[in-house]
Amino acid sequence: MTPRSSTALAMEALVAPALREYPSKLFLESTSRCNLNCFMCMKQNAGTRVADGDLSPATFEALESAFPNLDALVLNGVGEPLLNSRLEQFICRAKKMLPSHAWVGFQTNGLLLNNLRALTLVDAGLDRICLSLDGVSPDTFRSIRGGGQLNDVEWGLAALTSAKDTCHRSDLQIGVEFVVMRDNLRELPSALRWASERGANFALVSHVLPYDESHAANCAYELCTLEAHSLFHTWKVKADLAGVPIHRYYEVLWKFSRSPEEQRIIDFVEAMKADAQRHDIMLDLKRLFTLNYPWLDEVVEVFEEARETAAQLGLDLRLPEAAPRETRRCDFVEHGGAFVSWDGKVHPCYYLWHPCRSYAPGWLHPVKPKVFGSIIEEGILDIWNSPAFRSYRENVMRQEYPFCPGCNFAPCDYVQAEKFEHDCYVNAEPCGSCLWSAGLFQCLS
Repeated sequence: MTPRSSTALAMEALVAPALREYPSKLFLESTSRCNLNCFMCMKQNAGTRVADGDLSPATFEALESAFPNLDALVLNGVGEPLLNSRLEQFICRAKKMLPSHAWVGFQTNGLLLNNLRALTLVDAGLDRICLSLDGVSPDTFRSIRGGGQLNDVEWGLAALTSAKDTCHRSDLQIGVEFVVMRDNLRELPSALRWASERGANFALVSHVLPYDESHAANCAYELCTLEAHSLFHTWKVKADLAGVPIHRYYEVLWKFSRSPEEQRIIDFVEAMKADAQRHDIMLDLKRLFTLNYPWLDEVVEVFEEARETAAQLGLDLRLPEAAPRETRRCDFVEHGGAFVSWDGKVHPCYYLWHPCRSYAPGWLHPVKPKVFGSIIEEGILDIWNSPAFRSYRENVMRQEYPFCPGCNFAPCDYVQAEKFEHDCYVNAEPCGSCLWSAGLFQCLS
């Protein structure tokens, strides 16, 4: 490929990554196989049909035309990357073709990360690695990571820090991922200290994405947006000061004849709804009236303690929101990402990578993968620049979607259909139900 001039590079920088002629990030599934049975994984739950297989050298090679323009290559999907025996080969090959600023990394459960494997990975050019750590009490860890032990992570971190020194790779980023649930929330600050003491220099925190209805009750997040919670709280304080019991709203709403006191309740809530409409905030009043405020406060407090702990340790910490944000953005699409399954199929985001049945919005939401082509049949750049894929990215960037989890009418037939066609705004993208864009879920990126 002919090197681009500094002027051409400067012009490209002005174009949004999603609208460039090449992806800026590739999320490449090195394998869909795994050696653990974590209860919250999509592979362990009904409705998920993921065929197991490993990324082949031929499929990897078919992606190489995109490498010279990448900022990042992330080598994981729903499986355990270390199960692919060619992982070092892929890393070494990619590092020879990526720009100097680009990085290669992956997330792992660390079960197979012994001293020799750590050395071969670091020597191959690995830049970032993130180990799963969902608790620092052995019992908590074991209950979440089916088949795993806390010692596995400890040994993995020790192997990586040793390899980092042996290979003189001070630039290697070693991190941990913590999936927050009600059962383990309070262990987060301790987990950060534990990881930092063992060589981690960054931490990635995400809420759990429930793929089974029974797991939804263990979610640490509330579904009302931060903006809705703030506005409702303001009006609730006003109502309490005025002596208006607005919690009786649904009790009196459909009464044919109301007392002056009951009408005052209706008028007060209608004024609150009008205020929300002026600020373009969606209110799910039924949820807001029953919101577990002490729990939300506890999540906020633990997250703040985690921030303070990370600052003291010099740990780079990425936290999710405590509740969905009203203003959404899709980092996957807006940062120019493309997702490639081990069999070569190309997808737009993590959310639409594999088929599953999600309960993240608080109700059943069937998710079907969105496929724009296969690199076995056509080039990655041809797929990326196809009218269908480009149009999809342009539509997502407009962010003109309903917020389905916060809607009084959800779940509706639009979002619960086995085959999604469009939402109530007539969008063909199912982004209205996606909580990744609301800041609740995160991955290595």
